[in-house]
Parts: sequence; structure tokens; C-alpha cells
Amino acid sequence: MPQLELIEAIERRLWKSADNLRANSNFASNEYFLPVMGLIFLRHAYSRYLMVKDEIEKTLPKRGGKTRALTKEDFSQKSAIYLRPQAQYDYLVSLPDSSDRAGAIIAAMESIEEDYDLEGVLPKEEYRALENDVLKQTLQILNPDELKQASGDVFGRIYEYFLTQFADLKAHDNGEFFTPVSLVSLIANIIEPKEGIVLDPACGSGGMFVQSAHFVERLNQSPTEHLTFKGMEKNATTIRLAKMNLTVHGLEGDIMKAITYYQDPHELFQKADYVMANPPFNVDEVDADKVKNDPRLPFGLPGVNNQDKVSNGNYLWISYFYSYLNEKGRAGFVMSSQASSAGRDEAKVRQKLVETGAVEIMVSIRSNFFYTRTVPCEL
Repeated sequence: MPQLELIEAIERRLWKSADNLRANSNFASNEYFLPVMGLIFLRHAYSRYLMVKDEIEKTLPKRGGKTRALTKEDFSQKSAIYLRPQAQYDYLVSLPDSSDRAGAIIAAMESIEEDYDLEGVLPKEEYRALENDVLKQTLQILNPDELKQASGDVFGRIYEYFLTQFADLKAHDNGEFFTPVSLVSLIANIIEPKEGIVLDPACGSGGMFVQSAHFVERLNQSPTEHLTFKGMEKNATTIRLAKMNLTVHGLEGDIMKAITYYQDPHELFQKADYVMANPPFNVDEVDADKVKNDPRLPFGLPGVNNQDKVSNGNYLWISYFYSYLNEKGRAGFVMSSQASSAGRDEAKVRQKLVETGAVEIMVSIRSNFFYTRTVPCEL
């Protein structure tokens, strides 16, 4: 079987097996989402750890015949994370039946939180709701022999596959936390985020940051040395997911809880080098009075309805993206296709934006491209 087909078969089998947690626990879809992603996170982190461990050890300095111990910094330079022995997946899988598996998983999560300043981010107490044998089965399911022999970042693909499947189930936040990787990669390849601040004002699970890092890695450079990630997200659970996604790739970012329409916690007006985002489409509940004097809206409001709400928030987002950029900044974002043909006040904002000369390229994306949306969109 070709490598790609083999991976796809493994993905489907892993998902079907992990999905059995719903039958073997009291969790609903939105409740078992985080425990499953937590275990996927641990397995993905261990995969990346093993990928670079031998290479790092070959370069470690020696003193008095002793090799220096591995550190967090060693792994960050290789876009991976350091794992203490108790957080390594093989240790968790090999635990005897008499052990407290939930306690061991919690200890693993706590060690990573301590090393990476992630207090309260990783799932922990949720594992207490699962029977010891269910945890054993799930740990084993996510550790098939085929993956141990696979080359490349195969588990990274599986991590993204699980995000996709949960988005398809609408298990959390209606699935809006995840943007298809192909779209994000295309945006990154167009705007080329090589150096500076990358801002995502609607960051979801952090995919824009990860693909920006991959772009820098393909230039044989370190993303942690060249890029600074800043994000805003309104949903606390999604923030946890984004921080997990960054951490497992050896990245760090400042992601703040905020409603971008009314808040600007990073204060990056005209300071960002890159803006990447997939904001909510066609929002019509933004309080016009609260945003009418916002300096991030240099082209004015795109229409107000009889309830004193902004008629459609698409051009609020587009205006924000424009306003966050510094003089040489670049933005790439996903937007409802309605925005390119909307009339009246939205058309006036669009005309002013086009007249700046800042719009370089638009890419039309067909309908049914997203997992939880049927409408077409544009980049």
C-alpha cells in the first residue's frame, strides 16, 4: 500500500477507535473532545521528541567525560518540545494494570505545563472520569506499530486529522476553530512570513501560526528566532487548543482572550508585520455605537441597521487587518465571498480600501471546502 494510503487508513482506524470513548464513558462529543486531543497531543509531542532527540544528543557538549543533560532550549530550536521521562508516551503505554493511569497522565500534563508555562491549559482531571482499562485501550490505540516505523512528521498529520474530525462533528465552538491546512499553507506561501510579528485576531486553534513556522523551517531557519506570534480568541477552550497546538510544535505565542470587535489587548495598531486570519463570516450583531470611533476602522462603518448594529461585520475584520499592518506589512485572510460583491456602505468601504493600492491578490475558493460551512469563500 502506498505511504499516503497507509497513513489515511491509520487515521481512519485511530479515529474510529478513539471515537469509542463516547460509548465507554459518560462524555458527550463536546466533553470528550479535550481528553482525546490531550492524548493525541502527548503522542504527537513524543513523536516530535524522538524525531530530533538523537540529532540533539550528537551535538551536546561534554565536561569531565559527562554529556550535558537535555534542555527545553535544545528542543525548541528543532521545533519540538522536551519531555520529562514521566511525560513520554512509551512510559504511559507501559504502565502495569495496577497503576493509576489517570494519575500518571495528569502528572505528565502537569510536568509539561510547568516546563512551558501552560498552567491550566492541558486537560487533566477529565481523565479521572475514565476507567483504567479504557485509558489503557485508548493509549494503545494511539500508538500503533506502523506509526513507530513511519518517516517524517506523520503524527503531525494525524493531529491535524483529529482536529478536522472534531470540527466536522461540531464538537466544539461549531467547528469554527479549524481552518483547512491547505488554505492556511496557501496564505503563508503568498504573504511569506519570514521575520517579525505575526498577528491573528481570530486565531482559533492556531493553525496560522503553525503554518507560518513551517514556512520559515523550509527556509532552513528557526521560527522561534524569526517570528513572534500574537493572537486573540474569544473562546477559552479554543485558546487552550491553540496553546497546545503551538507547544507541540515547539512554539510559543501570546494568545489573549478578547472579542476583537471591541478589544485590542495587544495594541498592535500599525505595528504588525503580518496578519493572518479566518474570522467569523457575515456577523450582524456588532454594536455600532461601541465601534464607530475605533481608529482601526479608517474607512468608516460598513452600514448600520435599524437595531443600531453593524449590518455585516466582514468589512470590520478587513479594516482591522489593514490597520494592524505596519508600512511594509502583509495580510492574508479567509473571507466570505459576499464581501467582494456587497453593495451600499460595504461597497464604499471596499472602494476606499482598493484605492489605497494595498490589495494585491484574491483567490476564489469553491463551496463545500470547509468542514462545517457550505458557502464559498475567498482569500
